[in-house]
Amino acid sequence: MAVNLPAPRREDLLPVAGVELGWAEAGIRKANRKDLLLLRLAAGATVAGVFTRNRFAAAPVQVCRRHIAGAIRALVVNTGNANAGTGAPGLAAARATCDAVGRLLDIPAAAVLPFSTGVIMEPLPVERLIAGLPAAQQSLAADHWLEAAEAIMTTDTVAKAVSRRVKIGGHSVTITGIAKGAGMIRPDMATMLGFVAMDCRVPQPLLQALTQEVADASFNRITVDGDTSTNDSFVVMATGAGALAIDDAADAALPALRGALTDVARTLAQAIVRDGEGATKFIEVRVEEAGNSQEAAQVAYAVAHSPLVKTAFFASDPNLGRILAAVGNAGIADLDPARVQLYLDDVWVVRDGGRHPDYQEADGQRVMKQSEIVVHLKLGRGTASTRVWTTDFSHDYVSINADYRS
Repeated sequence: MAVNLPAPRREDLLPVAGVELGWAEAGIRKANRKDLLLLRLAAGATVAGVFTRNRFAAAPVQVCRRHIAGAIRALVVNTGNANAGTGAPGLAAARATCDAVGRLLDIPAAAVLPFSTGVIMEPLPVERLIAGLPAAQQSLAADHWLEAAEAIMTTDTVAKAVSRRVKIGGHSVTITGIAKGAGMIRPDMATMLGFVAMDCRVPQPLLQALTQEVADASFNRITVDGDTSTNDSFVVMATGAGALAIDDAADAALPALRGALTDVARTLAQAIVRDGEGATKFIEVRVEEAGNSQEAAQVAYAVAHSPLVKTAFFASDPNLGRILAAVGNAGIADLDPARVQLYLDDVWVVRDGGRHPDYQEADGQRVMKQSEIVVHLKLGRGTASTRVWTTDFSHDYVSINADYRS
């Protein structure tokens, strides 16, 4: 069960002018489930994306990288099969998908971005995907964001979707996004997918830079198990159908748009963590007083990835020396332990590298029993900081992944 993550409500998900979404049950892996999403964009929209750095990048990711800078008019997403580790036939299947969407919507194949998620190293049943496209086209509508979120789920237990309507530069801007992911989560972009649409106008090169900045503050700051999927993709679409237009990086409205977009992306990213496979705890690792942003992230991820730390959180066991061991193993060669402070929520656990004289294990256990916990570290080295969101490791994580293909 997801940690404090309610299912999205249809009435809370706002249509974005210039976007239509349709879905189908194509039977790609299992019958009688939504497993195919078609998204159509109005002419003139701009699209940007960041993708996995895994060298075994899936075939659809390879195709997306070639298409992304062009005039994109459609996205197509299938679940149940990742089309990764499939070699030349996988690339042919991804291209065939684009061809089929192009014929259906009367657009160039190069105007289509394909995405897949699911089991790796199995051939994509592209004939089923293509056969399902007409039904997805027939269901295209502006208010199908909830169905779209459901259609991209794999081991997710809750659909992930969020909307915001904000005032920027005197204009109303609508932003709606969906995401999927529960395991194999440590996006390095640029198995997770994220799609966010907004009705403002942003030139593609500027949108690409903005997308990377937003990814670094959201999807690149989460981890469930430290594994980077072959299919990780985060895509931002600016339809240009609203009143706000941003022409360049000097535009006074850009910081506000960046903030609103980051809020949506971060909410989706945190939803992935809350729905992490087998998760019972939602944990924020906050690192401050680092020498630079890179070492802040090194320390945060060293704690967030440690199986010993994660299993201690699952057991609500205040064996907090494991956190110090992870910090010391983060690769900061000149780290001075005598300058390190550790807090668990409001409890000061470690002062100047050693156990705080007033720390009581009962206080640590009180915090460890909570479903949401903040691990707060001060390194005493500078002014850089970061935050990473993660989960505990439970018995169910092992069971889910052991039985994944069953």
